[in-house]
Amino acid sequence: MELRLGRHEYGGNRCKMTTHPQYRIGLGHDTHRFTAGDHLQLGSVRVPADRAFLAHSDGDVLIHAIMDALLGAAALGDIGEMFPDNDPANRGRDSAEMLRQVKKLLDERNWKIINLDCIVFLQSPKLGPYKAEIQSRLAMILDLEPTQIGVKAKTGEGIGFIGREEGASAECVALLQSRDL
Repeated sequence: MELRLGRHEYGGNRCKMTTHPQYRIGLGHDTHRFTAGDHLQLGSVRVPADRAFLAHSDGDVLIHAIMDALLGAAALGDIGEMFPDNDPANRGRDSAEMLRQVKKLLDERNWKIINLDCIVFLQSPKLGPYKAEIQSRLAMILDLEPTQIGVKAKTGEGIGFIGREEGASAECVALLQSRDL
């Protein structure tokens, strides 16, 4: 695979990039604390639990991290700018619907998602039984193959806010490719 960074114009001691890179990488992160509830929304999958995320939207930390990674890779800001928590329209909003909007924005700007690599940091419940469903659901939302999405789960090993079961976090790395070649 060839990684092309664009055409360069040389003049004097300067090198000016005349096109945007063919590939872009973005990193996303999100954290939410817990509140009373009966499930955690993760990757648009309802995971039974004795708690829920305390959030303005549905609190899906995984989708929020994915959106930030995608928006960052495309240099389009972050989810706080696109879906502010002080906007009543975002109260209780389905994160999957917001992710569809981010995907549409990427499509309009000619970015293709190559892959996502995600980690959910959560002491309990264990996510092993739900990872394939989460992968499939995310692939459906983003019009990808499930093999383009890695989903991993890590505990806090009993330490920190994750280990004390005060909340959960997620991180995602996204690789985009320009369709403007």
